[in-house]
Amino acid sequence: MNRSKDQFLVFGSPAIEDAEIQEVIASMKTGWLGTGPKVTRFEQDFCAYKGGKHAIAVNSCTAALHLSLLAANLRPGDEVITTPLTFCATVNAIIHAGGTPVLADVNPVTMNIDPEQIEAKITHRTKAIIPVHFAGRPCDMDALCELAQRHGIFLIEDCAHAIETQYKGRPAGTFGDFGCFSFYVTKNITTGEGGMILTQTQAQADRIKVLALHGMSQDAWKRFSDEGYNHYEVVEAGFKYNMMDIQAAIGIHQLQRVTPYWRRRQEIWQQYDRAFASLPVVTPAAPEPNTVHGYHLYTLLIDEQKTGISRDGFLVAMHQQHIGTGVHYRSLPEYPYYQQRFGWQPSDYPHAAQIGRQTVSIPLSAKLTPKDVQDVISAVKDSLVLAPAIAV
Repeated sequence: MNRSKDQFLVFGSPAIEDAEIQEVIASMKTGWLGTGPKVTRFEQDFCAYKGGKHAIAVNSCTAALHLSLLAANLRPGDEVITTPLTFCATVNAIIHAGGTPVLADVNPVTMNIDPEQIEAKITHRTKAIIPVHFAGRPCDMDALCELAQRHGIFLIEDCAHAIETQYKGRPAGTFGDFGCFSFYVTKNITTGEGGMILTQTQAQADRIKVLALHGMSQDAWKRFSDEGYNHYEVVEAGFKYNMMDIQAAIGIHQLQRVTPYWRRRQEIWQQYDRAFASLPVVTPAAPEPNTVHGYHLYTLLIDEQKTGISRDGFLVAMHQQHIGTGVHYRSLPEYPYYQQRFGWQPSDYPHAAQIGRQTVSIPLSAKLTPKDVQDVISAVKDSLVLAPAIAV
């Protein structure tokens, strides 16, 4: 059903179809709602899709990052280098794991972390690098893998935007020691809330499974299934990070449509590129050769000197036309907590700061109808025309 133009178009609204609805209902009828056989199936399906070695489903990408850092044996005083242009969860996971986050600025074109900036920040305390495949564009994995290998440090890929992403024929999340994925409601495939960790070794996978569920040696499915009760041991002080079967019931069907959803977002992306080519805004750079872009976020940079409207003014204008938008992201040094705790200042990371002050994400979902896409395009153009009337 087409929405009317006066109905609000929610940013990042997921495409949910009948198969996952029926799978959730089936899970509820069985009475098994927690971690169980559907989580195992989702792990196996995702691992096969990515060509990974081991997959562990958890309740968020934040949990995935936290557990990966713990599995890398992060210790107090250890430093982890990441990008200032990311969601706060990337840095918060480092803090919660007991490490010290260190920022390296981004490439202004790709918006991904700059390997040369990383190398300048490596010290004897550096334990890991967390690159973020921003908006679905793969980072320079040749350079990052070389840095990690040469310095003997862990590589943990933040793939929250990068389910379909590939670099030189290899899937994102399979380069590093760990690959961390998100199935949050706005992501390319969703479980409502949820995440996944890809690991390279069985030992890493086994430890993460224990850490993800209270440090217990047996999960509930193994304890309470019809095979008979099994006692568990608590072997570490773990966390409550497990995924539920109800979430996996959505994910196993979403994953089956990952490629057609990707193709639909690619079509929308190309429509946006054509529609905005003559406008005084910066559109995303073309995907690099021999890569697959995940097409997770379509970002416009709004330079007030060129457009006559501020980024925040543009957000207001889009909202007035019933189009939802996002900001991905203000750079982390803009936030008072990090300024006070680490002394970070936006001016120390000028590329990330400029992007963060100009960026707007517009709707890019497989759920969008052709009319929705045309409404977004019209709203972008009209928002720029309305610029003199918007004061923010």
